Amino acid sequence: MIPATRFDGQKIALFGLGGSGLCAALSLVAGGARLEAFDDNPDRCRAAANVGIPIADLRDSDWADYEALVLSPGVPLTHPEPHWCVGLAKAAGVAIIGDIEIFERERMFHAPKSRLIAITGTNGKSTTTALISHLLRTLGAKVAMGGNIGRAVLDFDKLSDDITYVVEYSSYQIELTPDTRPDVGILLNLSPDHLDRHGTMARYADIKSHLVEAASRHGIAIVGVDDEWCKKIATNLQQAGPGPQMVSVKHPVDDGAYAQDGLIYIAENGKSEMIADINGIETLNGAHNWQNAGAAILALRTLGYGLDQLGEALASFPGLAHRMELVATLGGVRFINDSKATNADAAAVSLASYDDIFWIAGGRGKEGGIDTLASSFGRIRHAFLIGEAAENYGKSLSGKVSFTKNGDLVDAVREAARAALDFARKNEGARPVVLLAPAAASFDQFANFEVRGDAFRKSVEEFAGGGAYSKG
Repeated sequence: MIPATRFDGQKIALFGLGGSGLCAALSLVAGGARLEAFDDNPDRCRAAANVGIPIADLRDSDWADYEALVLSPGVPLTHPEPHWCVGLAKAAGVAIIGDIEIFERERMFHAPKSRLIAITGTNGKSTTTALISHLLRTLGAKVAMGGNIGRAVLDFDKLSDDITYVVEYSSYQIELTPDTRPDVGILLNLSPDHLDRHGTMARYADIKSHLVEAASRHGIAIVGVDDEWCKKIATNLQQAGPGPQMVSVKHPVDDGAYAQDGLIYIAENGKSEMIADINGIETLNGAHNWQNAGAAILALRTLGYGLDQLGEALASFPGLAHRMELVATLGGVRFINDSKATNADAAAVSLASYDDIFWIAGGRGKEGGIDTLASSFGRIRHAFLIGEAAENYGKSLSGKVSFTKNGDLVDAVREAARAALDFARKNEGARPVVLLAPAAASFDQFANFEVRGDAFRKSVEEFAGGGAYSKG
């Protein structure tokens, strides 16, 4: 754990005692802050108190005494309305920050020569974060990976100048990190998501842009330019100062990286060189992963790493759980866990990566539904709809794709597996896929997308009945 020494002696309020919030509280106490922490959940307060966190009902506090409010990213800052603690902090003029801001202040003081790669975007940021970390480790670098993926940043080991920190930022975390200073900042793509927390797409895009704006001031920005929102951000960066390195899977770029048919090219001053072939790498299948790989390669190149060992390092990437994860092959049918596809744009990339799809979709639907996926409907043999969104998704598919309303995931897996196996028996040489790509949040039936993905994996194993099948 990293002690928050820059807050030594300061009186700090903290709200939200979940995973990263509890870690931040422990860090602040270890660093000497005079902390008062709280959560609307009494059980979390009791658990925090049991490990030495001072608990106080912040509604009764004198906010004029606080230097800062450390807010957990899951707590509403602006929409649908500010949490009550946010209102109290703003009324008293108290700065509102998050755990990554604490990490950044500690890193800049204790390990100023360390390097930070910061990754954000609507889709692909976790895969890109994991891929960059894997490539760096394969090339011999010391790496700490965390943030919105896996480990809370304040749970990292002691700060050191020889470590490269690879941190995934959600939009919530960017809002709470006003002084981030990445050596490399990556914005992959933008599409409507989390609008219940940000109000409008314009506000969501503005928040995401803060990360690459900071990277342009302190290092290098890398921006995917295949959607209109990111293209606009890249143009704004060019007009404001040093232009970003650009990434595209749709067209060549003058400076940056682009992909064509699974080949990754590096371009500089309009001249390009093919640097990697990722065809046949199952964990980097699909055009969206070409974008992820292009951004990752640019990040390493920016930091001065030689790319001569890149092919071998890319080929050994194990992939990311719940993101186009091959969990099993049974009777010629591949079972793909893409539980992290929590919106239509995320589901689009996995649907575009396979043919003969037996699609499991649904959950708690998001704005726009699945109408934008119409161009992929021809790849779908049958859809199995679950959760709250089943009715609306059925309306979108009606007359275009045959579908069944299954209700729950276990039943959907069972029916999809039977249908896919029957298809494989009747169509020699076909490689059908049972694909969990929900295009919806999990919260109607599962605590999060990880739990949903684990349930998919378990259901596949139960269907197989312990018999012979190959795991991915």
